[in-house]
Amino acid sequence: MEEIIYPEHLKTNLLHVIQYNIDKIEKTFNVSLSLRGNKIMFDGEAQHKKNFKKYFNSIVELSQDHTDLNENDLDMSLSLFNEGKPELIGQELTSKTRVVINGKEVFPKTYNQKKYLKAIDGNVLTFGIGPAGTGKSYCAGALAAQYLEGGLIDRIILTRPAVEAGEQLGFLPGDLDEKFSPYIDAFRDILNARLGAGTVDYCLRHGRIVASPLAYMRGKTFDSRTFVVLDEAQNTTLAQMKMFLTRIGEDSRVVVNGDIRQSDIRGPNGLADAVERLYGLPGVYVHRFERDDIVRSGLVREIIDRYEPAEC
Repeated sequence: MEEIIYPEHLKTNLLHVIQYNIDKIEKTFNVSLSLRGNKIMFDGEAQHKKNFKKYFNSIVELSQDHTDLNENDLDMSLSLFNEGKPELIGQELTSKTRVVINGKEVFPKTYNQKKYLKAIDGNVLTFGIGPAGTGKSYCAGALAAQYLEGGLIDRIILTRPAVEAGEQLGFLPGDLDEKFSPYIDAFRDILNARLGAGTVDYCLRHGRIVASPLAYMRGKTFDSRTFVVLDEAQNTTLAQMKMFLTRIGEDSRVVVNGDIRQSDIRGPNGLADAVERLYGLPGVYVHRFERDDIVRSGLVREIIDRYEPAEC
């Protein structure tokens, strides 16, 4: 058993954040932790203890520089450690990418989410590929909301193929809006959180936020100052993906999200095909999320590991 004494003169909430996330830290470093006052007691194998001590000292240094760390910062720092990039912890936590809407700040929870936000901001077409729970849709939706609120765009278009878990859009009751509603609920929650439900309803009524099945994109052009998000793109056919990508107009911004491994359609899917064809083109960025980037819950990561053990 070893201990680290946290300097009492540092008036930060670091110890509170550690206490609240102690299970997550123990799992990352494979050590047992306990807090007593300003003392952190830890035990485990020698190399595991060494890794934790090195990590903890790095975030204490940030506290000494008057950087107040929160839970998102902890997630980011643990993500960097898991990716074998502990030397970037100080740099990334002191130069945070943030999304600010109506005075609210949204920080990426992982280093990969931060890279993803930067990729969307810097490219015409960005592919976000990876397992469920990595924050692909959340990041794209939050950034679209920021652009709309800041006047950088005039319209958000949210779309996805009308094939989900083996169901067809035509089998659902109601008119077109009611049929497609289940497919945009996740984005509507994101937009409500960032813009406010009243603003989102107003934008939906006046065409500033448009939710439409992918099939209804045919014949349209994504005009300038439009932010388009195609979600669940692994359920597109090759022809559907080609149709969608050829809608891209000048000065629009397009994000295509999906998990190539989880397609609900038979045969090749349009997402995998497009990534292979378009990789390396100017203005096109392919961003890959991994299982270590899952932020929805640790259980989700373990569930995916059980369903896809051959790829662990």
